[in-house]
Amino acid sequence: MKTTLHVFVAVLISSATYAQHEHHQPAESETAKPKPKSPRQSAMAMVGDNHVHVDYGSPSVRGRQIWNGLVAYDQVWASGAHKATWIDFSQDVTINGKLVPKGKYGFFTIPGPKEWTLILSKDWDMHLADDYKPEQDIVRVQVKPEMHQNVTEALTYEVVPEGKKKGEIKMRWDKLSVSLPFQNK
Repeated sequence: MKTTLHVFVAVLISSATYAQHEHHQPAESETAKPKPKSPRQSAMAMVGDNHVHVDYGSPSVRGRQIWNGLVAYDQVWASGAHKATWIDFSQDVTINGKLVPKGKYGFFTIPGPKEWTLILSKDWDMHLADDYKPEQDIVRVQVKPEMHQNVTEALTYEVVPEGKKKGEIKMRWDKLSVSLPFQNK
């Protein structure tokens, strides 16, 4: 009987130890992932009957030099972090006098100190601008950046309706913004 009791106690202790060490349930703090430094964000609005949606990775300034630092001048930029920024129009639009059929497009930019090139590309699904090809461009627009006094810490997009027919997609980061105007067809 003593031997059976010792074996039974040994099995209980062994089971408890196994449960503690082998099947440890992590505490909530152990499973919590750190927040990404450039989270995916989206901006959208209705411009008349046209649903306009922008999806982008939103990095923060975090004390860095952004323009001609983190983001080089005169080079194609994915206009966000990680995957390329994309814009989806639910209806045909006109941009810079050119018809842009409804659909999803990559949004790329070529920043410069005094002028930027804003680009809509047929190719929207890529990491940064790694596979960017100019022959996929559907439209390019030259714009002057607008400078601001206050810093916008996280890269932010906004779809701004201007009545039922017109709108603009505004990108703002650090002390600068650029806008891509469009008109519903």
